[in-house]
Amino acid sequence: MGGDVPGASRREWWGIWGIAGVAAVVYSVLSFVRVHSLKAGTYDLVIFDQAVRAYSDFRLPIAIVKGVHNDFGAGFSVLGDHWSPILALLAPLYWLHDGPETLLIAQSALLAAAAVPLWVFARRALGTGAAYAVAIAYTLSWPVAEAVAFDFHEAAFVPLLTAVMLERWQAGRKVAVVLAALALLCVKEDMGLLVAGFGLVLLTRAGWRVLGGGFVLSGVAFTGLASQVLIPAFGGRPDYYWAYGALGDGVSSAVRTIVTDPLTAFGLLGTPPVKLVTLLLLLGVSVLAALGSPLVLMAVPLLAERMLASSFPNWWVPEYHYNAFLVVVIFAAGVDAVRRFERLRKVWVAGIVVFALATVPFFALAQLGDPGSYRRDPRELAAARAVATVPDGALVEVANNLGPLLTGRARVLLLDRTPRWAPWVVVEVGRRVFPFKDAREQSERLDALVAAGYQIRFRQDAYVVLHRPGPDPKL
Repeated sequence: MGGDVPGASRREWWGIWGIAGVAAVVYSVLSFVRVHSLKAGTYDLVIFDQAVRAYSDFRLPIAIVKGVHNDFGAGFSVLGDHWSPILALLAPLYWLHDGPETLLIAQSALLAAAAVPLWVFARRALGTGAAYAVAIAYTLSWPVAEAVAFDFHEAAFVPLLTAVMLERWQAGRKVAVVLAALALLCVKEDMGLLVAGFGLVLLTRAGWRVLGGGFVLSGVAFTGLASQVLIPAFGGRPDYYWAYGALGDGVSSAVRTIVTDPLTAFGLLGTPPVKLVTLLLLLGVSVLAALGSPLVLMAVPLLAERMLASSFPNWWVPEYHYNAFLVVVIFAAGVDAVRRFERLRKVWVAGIVVFALATVPFFALAQLGDPGSYRRDPRELAAARAVATVPDGALVEVANNLGPLLTGRARVLLLDRTPRWAPWVVVEVGRRVFPFKDAREQSERLDALVAAGYQIRFRQDAYVVLHRPGPDPKL
């Protein structure tokens, strides 16, 4: 797919950057609406906020909220959870504004910026008009919207880096391709699988086969190294995210099951059936055209990682951020398939935009059309008053959806079933909040705190703020 096309005009560049700019603003608005309507969470926004704040202070990315809740200890580094050193690039932004809002704006900008190299890729293959349609369909796509809506995650870097890698490959720039692949390996431990998947694609292309073989081998090796060596070196467990109990209790036994009993593995791809729904929706962003390109091979290892899992249901549903890891691959594969059939281009271009628009009402962007999203109801006002009761710099156990409102000025722990004896505690009792089973369990937690000597400093609607004087506990 080498070669180039005449350079885009200034007007065309203004057009694509305008699309990306509008998308970044829309994504930022959605993120802020979710925080202030109490739809964001301590898990995961506060985890990343604490980690990047630590980076900005030239410390290891320690997230006390993650370490304490998951019993790793208060000094736990998020590098022991996922191998994501690329987060350090966001640290200088915290010198401008120290708070989770910085992460949300950065994520919005990163996700939106991917539209630009994707546009270049599509323009070179299909022409300028079709490229704009691809960029618009991407910015409206449900995988991106769901990533924006679920707090902040390292997935924010992947569409941009993937689009750069594919566009540079299309332009025949091997050094740039390698650099983009190396950057992806700094995003998350399983990005080695994405690089290996791209290696499979390169094996089908003359002049790229040596690099392709290197990508396959190094990608798989890196995922093993990161999960089995690097993550444990920072206090994590190599089996913490093992999700394949139906195949075996480890990699070797799982591979043995896949080889000796492939029907079991095949059955897992559609168990539960929502896995097939997710796959269909993901391929749907290209109106299934991605299936006509070898580029779709790039998605196979990451999809297998998710769809062969028998635990961690978040991995295989349309919600959350996991589909954003592959959305650019699917669009690029669609472009690659359609470029061979000129008569289908107009129909396909219209189809991807129609699909993107048709899915908007069913996913996160629809929240922007609800007038209620921009008004605080009595419950949200009570929540704001509750968190305002907590003094700056305090150690506080807080209900999951209130942590983002406090993390910029307090040391936040997740309120869970285990008392941490922080001087300040903010409880919600009106509805179930993660990680509790039900609201009654939260009420029992409140009663236990009062019985232990905590005093109620604020109570309104479903929110209660408690305080017990004394030093911070040893966590």
